[in-house]
Formats: sequence, C-alpha cells, structure tokens
Amino acid sequence: MKILLNGQLTRQSEAVISAFDHGFLYGMGLFETFRTYGGRPWLLERHADRLSRGCEQLGIRYEPDVGRMKRRIAELLEANGLGDGYVRWSVSAGVGEIGLPSADYERPNEIVYAKPLAPDKPETRQGKPLRLLQLRRSTPEGAFRLKSFHYMNNIAAKRELRLTGAAPNTEGLFLDGAGHVAEGMVSNVFWARSGKLYTPSPDTGLLEGVTREYVIRMAIAEGLSVEEGLYGWESLQEADEAFVTNSIQEIVPVARLEDDQGRPARPAYERAGEITSRLMRLYRNAAERSETE
Repeated sequence: MKILLNGQLTRQSEAVISAFDHGFLYGMGLFETFRTYGGRPWLLERHADRLSRGCEQLGIRYEPDVGRMKRRIAELLEANGLGDGYVRWSVSAGVGEIGLPSADYERPNEIVYAKPLAPDKPETRQGKPLRLLQLRRSTPEGAFRLKSFHYMNNIAAKRELRLTGAAPNTEGLFLDGAGHVAEGMVSNVFWARSGKLYTPSPDTGLLEGVTREYVIRMAIAEGLSVEEGLYGWESLQEADEAFVTNSIQEIVPVARLEDDQGRPARPAYERAGEITSRLMRLYRNAAERSETE
C-alpha cells in the first residue's frame, strides 16, 4: 500500500518520520477518519473544520485546505487501486527538542492513509453487542476532547473486552468519572424510548463526532425529538432501541446490551428498531447522493 507523506506518494515500507517528532514523543497530533462514496469524501468540510480547531488549540500551525484534501484523496485511492476507501488524515506536530515546548509547532507532518472498506448495506447490516466497561473515560485534553493521538484509554478498554471474553465485534461503552454514559470506544451512542431519541451531552467529555452531529441534525429534520443530557446506565437498559455511530461504520444497531461482566443487561433486540432503521437508510441515501453533487 502507498500513503501520502507531506503530499508525496510513498510506499508503506519507506514512510518514516523523525524519532524527535512530538507526535511520537508526546502524542502531539490529531487525525480524522472518514470514508468515500463514489470516490468522494463524505462530510469532509466538517472533518477539516474539526481538525483545524484542534490544531489551533494545540499550537500546531496547520490549516486544512478542503480542495487540496479532495485532490490528494483521489490520488491516494487511485495509487492503491481503490474505488472507495477508509481514509485516515493525520497531522503530527513535527520535530522538536526533548522537553515540553512553549512555542507553536511550525513544521507539522501530514500523513494520509487509505485502506479498503468492507462491503456493507444498511438493509443487511448486523447489530453488535454493547458492553459496559469497568474502565472509565479519561477527561479531555483541554476545553473539549480532541481526536488526538492519545489513544491509551481506548486501547486499554479494548484489552479489557478481550480479557473479559467479549465477542470480537463488541463495542465497549465508557461511563465518565461521575458515572454518566459517555461514548463508545470508537463511537457515539444513541438510544430511543417512546419515540424520543437520547444521546449523552458533551459535558461528559465525549468526542463530538462528525457523524453524531450529522445524525442529530438529520433526526431533527425528520421531526424526531432529540435530547442531549447526563444519563445513567439504567437509561440505556430501559431503551426501546439503541445504536452507535462513527464515520466509517455509519449507524450500527445495538443487538445486545451487556454489563461489565458480559451478562445480559436487558433482553436482546431481535432486529434494528424502527428509528434506527429509518436513520440508517436516510444516512446512506444522503451519503450516496453526494457522489453526484
């Protein structure tokens, strides 16, 4: 596979950055993951905006150019023989001295990866288990959570699932330090009860996902009532249906809710709920329409 390293197509085996890059030394870096439909990156402007805001907060002198990003993504997909793909756009702070800097990072590194997408259609999409984690969600790096290179909390959660015998496709569910439902390891979480949609507030320290934001707006446009708030684990246990979201998997139904020991926390959902199914179709239709816009 080939990647883009500072705008240049580079073989995976030949791509290197300095051992003094502060992305490696201190985790000072940000990334966005998204997918393409018909070769076109979906919701790219929103991803670029979040990346820009994060770089500004970290003092990384990097400003995404959406037009350039589109051209580079098309180039990378073609170089790897991909019609569509999973794309990760990363910005690492760049080389610095050992020690904590006070000045801005003037020469960041840009690394763009692409890989194939698994075939998937909303109408045949399988749900996944959602298991409560014993590990709590770490607090954000600053005023709001960044999609940063700091992934130790998420990886530790993934290890917890493996060590407690969870099925391979299980998503872990974080509570915040106060015991409120926060987010999944790689997703945001929604649930519905009596026709109303609920999702945790950013006050829990969750990552405000691009897909999360889009789904909220889409649901409201469809006449659904959406409430963001602070909810306990029991709120999910009382839900009529639930789903998780991220930019690669879109909207995925929760098939089974498990406690932190893997025991059923409520009866399994036999199929995707009415609201979940409706939103899955609407989301995919909107993404595929973007191919011709």
